[in-house]
Amino acid sequence: MLEELKKQVCDANRSLVDHGLVKFTWGNVSAIDRASGLVVIKPSGISFAEMKPEDMVVVDMDGQVVEGTLNPSSDTPTHLVLYRKFQKIGSIVHTHSTFATGWAQAGRDIPNIGTTHADSFYDDIPCTRDMRRNEVLGDYEMETGRVIVERFRNLDPLATPGVLVRNHGPFTWGETVDDAVENAVVLEEVAKIAFISTTIHLSSLDIVNHAPAMNRYLIDKHYNRKHGAGAYYGQKKHQ
Repeated sequence: MLEELKKQVCDANRSLVDHGLVKFTWGNVSAIDRASGLVVIKPSGISFAEMKPEDMVVVDMDGQVVEGTLNPSSDTPTHLVLYRKFQKIGSIVHTHSTFATGWAQAGRDIPNIGTTHADSFYDDIPCTRDMRRNEVLGDYEMETGRVIVERFRNLDPLATPGVLVRNHGPFTWGETVDDAVENAVVLEEVAKIAFISTTIHLSSLDIVNHAPAMNRYLIDKHYNRKHGAGAYYGQKKHQ
């Protein structure tokens, strides 16, 4: 089922390592087959270097596994919200790339202050608001998708094909898998350039900026989904 799309998604996930956008198992790529309404996504917690096309998981738009023996990415609900709301996109990439994540942790949009940025992203790359306690403690990954959609209420997701989730990291998308990966690469590069530019500017000013603290409940959520008693990231370990 969707064998060619599985290969594309597998290759795209592995390419994130080549582009220096991910470490360990941090990040994922998915793609949607609009005709069938099925999504192919990276399995949760699997090494990029070891994954194969047959490891990719096929889910429906309700997040139910249609094909595959592994658990889909824990970020699957976020991807599904975006596919429902951004009807013209065909693929989504999520990473924890260094500079983009730095802007996300600072809670700042990446300003469009150069042509490298404007070549690919029309607007500032937006950062979402703080997630509320009930959103984090509820259906967290689905709510992450909702806050992204909320942030794009007055933005064109094709003209600015990326976002920073506050305290978390970047998501990008595109009409094709290649487009989504390219946008992830470009987003990280413009995040780096913007950081350098603003640092140079601020170096002449007598200002000290401190990054805002992250909410404890969001820290707990991310730590416990991997390490807590009810952890659900990755695959179940067989006894």
